[in-house]
Amino acid sequence: MRTARTPTDPAAGCQGEEKWQTLYPSGRYSRAITMFRLDRDTTYLMPAHFGGDPFDPSYQARQKARMLTVTFETDRAELERYIPEELELRAPEVQVALSQLTEINWLAGGHYNLVSVSAPVRFAGDVDRVDAPYALVVWENRTAPILTGREQTGVPKIFADIEDLHVHRPHYATSVSYEGNTFLTMTFEAGDPLAGADLDRAKAAFGPLDTIGWRYIPKVGAPGADLSQFILFPQAMEVDRVYPGTGTLTWTELSPMQNPRQHHIIRALASLPVKRMIGSMLAEGEVVLRGAEARILR
Repeated sequence: MRTARTPTDPAAGCQGEEKWQTLYPSGRYSRAITMFRLDRDTTYLMPAHFGGDPFDPSYQARQKARMLTVTFETDRAELERYIPEELELRAPEVQVALSQLTEINWLAGGHYNLVSVSAPVRFAGDVDRVDAPYALVVWENRTAPILTGREQTGVPKIFADIEDLHVHRPHYATSVSYEGNTFLTMTFEAGDPLAGADLDRAKAAFGPLDTIGWRYIPKVGAPGADLSQFILFPQAMEVDRVYPGTGTLTWTELSPMQNPRQHHIIRALASLPVKRMIGSMLAEGEVVLRGAEARILR
């Protein structure tokens, strides 16, 4: 197999080669090639040997967002079956949230959708005491955010096909599926947009989106974990508009043949009883992820 390389412009002399030496000082275009070595000031994802990004503690991932949330009360004992014993369930509530994200800076203006399922918990350790939603599962429809979220912040992200919101005002709807098999449908009928003090209260409620994730890395060739730690992932939403309304959730259990690696997750969530609907909201604005500020809870 031959690999074509764009020749250096003769009129430019060796400027093209010097450019590559500047961009890749120890890569294939360097005259002094060395074996790959990790840089202590660089953040890597696998495969690390192709390079990473300089760690920037001030960097923020920003994206335009339309977020639909449906929250309900469930049975405490049933929900606690899925809450690690290191955490305390603060209320027997579940929130299912669709986020439609666009103009994402770290994806060069790209987009993706996610559906998260969370419950309010407290981490009370030797050092930290934190109240935040605990991510039970997060479905996403793009590979890049799944990998970064799992490896860096312990968010339990897995893949699904997630439809953009279908909008026929005041009605909204979306569905989540795996290989053509739909397992979740969300609908929403919006009321009038909030204004004044009501909008201010909604902004305060929607604003903080900090999440607790469980970063669990299994051992190689043996049961148990090589790494098991709870991570606080700081994030927030800068809210522009909020619409209250009425939302619904419809789960459809799938067989192992239809969804081999997720059917048990879907069955567990579909089995949670809905004692009462707490509320549904549609918010629009910008989500800010501060991954560089994420930390291990102790």
